[in-house]
Amino acid sequence: MPTSAPAAPGRAHVTRADGTPIRALVVDDEPSLGELLSTVLRYEGWQVETAMTGQAAIRAARSLDPDVILLDMMLPDLDGIEVLRRIRITQPYVPVLFLTAKDAVEDRVAGLTAGGDDYVTKPFSLEEIVARLRALLRRAGATQAREEATLIVGDLTMDEDSHEVSRDGQEIRLTATEFELLRYFMRNPKRVLSKAQILDRVWQYDFGGQPNIVELYVSYIRRKVDAGRVPMIHTLRGVGYVLKPARRSTAP
Repeated sequence: MPTSAPAAPGRAHVTRADGTPIRALVVDDEPSLGELLSTVLRYEGWQVETAMTGQAAIRAARSLDPDVILLDMMLPDLDGIEVLRRIRITQPYVPVLFLTAKDAVEDRVAGLTAGGDDYVTKPFSLEEIVARLRALLRRAGATQAREEATLIVGDLTMDEDSHEVSRDGQEIRLTATEFELLRYFMRNPKRVLSKAQILDRVWQYDFGGQPNIVELYVSYIRRKVDAGRVPMIHTLRGVGYVLKPARRSTAP
């Protein structure tokens, strides 16, 4: 399983050279791990498909034409090296990051010799995975940095680079964790986010999966974002939270 790591604040999205989302293929036979990795990459703004077997990975690579592949070395039908060999027949230049539970030098060398571009051993940091994938994409010349780093939801504005937040022109000061939580909401406006999703993305299990830490921090940012204003952060009991643009009163 991945180890926890602090999210990197203020990091700009990357896209393909034509401005469309990065296409990533995640191949791992552990459903929970595959879903966690996919969630993290979707948070980066990428288009993600998953596969749990080597054969499924080969088919997905053909249909998706990915910009980068995250490939587990140990799969139930084919090993990662054979999967890579078959994918590279039709897509010889796609960057591949191997995931492996093995840390012996010969296993790492085998993966790189087979054509892998990089490798990470389990357990790993989710932040490290993203950083390595971004580095592979840069080396392949497949990306461009997003110049605009401003998120806007209604009258709420966030500059991801400077960490400046304001609502209706009034500055809002946030701690690092509050900023990361609000950023997650603002990157997913009008989408209901469960406590489990928020824990995975913002805390990455640092608090043992205890949902009360989410409730606590949601209350913190509510006091700063919604205090004295039309509420933007809403609770759906038993489901989660959602950030929506504030509705202006239409009364005369």
